[in-house]
Order: sequence, then structure tokens, then C-alpha cells
Amino acid sequence: MSDKPNLLDAETMRRLIVEAPFHQWLGLTLVDLTEEHIDLRVAWREEYVVNPEQRYAHGGILAAFIDLTADWAIAAKFGRGVPTIDMRVDYHKPAMPGDLWARGRLLKLGRTFSSAEAVVYDMSGAMLASGRGVYLTSKA
Repeated sequence: MSDKPNLLDAETMRRLIVEAPFHQWLGLTLVDLTEEHIDLRVAWREEYVVNPEQRYAHGGILAAFIDLTADWAIAAKFGRGVPTIDMRVDYHKPAMPGDLWARGRLLKLGRTFSSAEAVVYDMSGAMLASGRGVYLTSKA
């Protein structure tokens, strides 16, 4: 018998993802879930804009999206969100108005700590930001 948790089904993940008020505010939705990756999408909100003249999104929105996507790549195995221990984000291009999507991938699944990465794209496929995180997966 395998010691590794099984992947949750997409319908369960959709329900879990929208439970949190912050996820609802972001407009977070599940697009795709496989053994290899999770794809999430956020609907553009004017509140993301940090510079009214140039209209690009605040980097914190991209960082939060990376964190959530990497977290849910792990949560798909555990059935619950997991706390972030450490995270790194690299910004590649400003996020201009329009929906965003991210692909998250589990790097290492552990009993105490797990790691995952995520990349945020605009709807044309341009990479905007990337990052990886370490998450607490033990229950205690």
C-alpha cells in the first residue's frame, strides 16, 4: 500500500478553493488538475492596479497568486490548504489589465515539509512572474 496521498478530484478542489473569502475576492477558479500540475485563474479586478497611470498590477497580487497556486498543487494531495514556510518570487513582466492564470507543480511531497513552484501568465501566454515555496504539510 502506498504511503503517498491520492490526488483529489477536480470537483472537490473547486469547492475547497472557493471556501476562503480571500480566494473569492481574488476571483480564484480551478481550470485544470492533473497528477503533474494544477492550473488556476484569477479574474482581473481594478483593485489590483498599483499605478493608475500605467495600470499594472501590484506585485503582491502576483506573489499571492504564486503562493496560492503552489499551495494548491500540494493541497490537491492532502485535501487541505497548507501554511507557507518560505517563498521566493521573481517578476518578469508587469501584469496589465486582464485575467491571469497560473500553473503550479509539486516538486517534493514530504510528511513534514513539501515544496512546489508556480508560474503566472497573462491570457496571451506571456510569463509575468514565477516562484517556489516550502509548505508545512505535517498536521501538528
